[in-house]
Amino acid sequence: MADWKLGAVETRFAQLIWQNEPLPSGALVKLCEKELNWKKPTTYTVLRKLCEKGLFQNENGIVSARISREDFRANQGEQFVSETYGGSLPAFIAAFTARRGLSAAEAEEIRKLIDEARREG
Repeated sequence: MADWKLGAVETRFAQLIWQNEPLPSGALVKLCEKELNWKKPTTYTVLRKLCEKGLFQNENGIVSARISREDFRANQGEQFVSETYGGSLPAFIAAFTARRGLSAAEAEEIRKLIDEARREG
């Protein structure tokens, strides 16, 4: 499992790329100036770091994702469960539902997800 831990600002930056990709790096600089109040060097520094982590690429001045937003989110969830609950999904669910419970609709949705995962696995 890749270690793609991002801070809040890096996450916001990544969201901008996923929402607008593929985009020229110059357009990304302008977007970051508008949305994040960043200067050009900041944009390129953060982009370089996220490219080094394998999330994005900047080839021939075009920035695009190397991993989808959905795969990133799945990785984040797996990493959290692994680090916090020793990889035990039942332990995570027990902790998550201990204080707030589940509505009937949530329980049914989870049952469907489990059934689907059983068929695929």
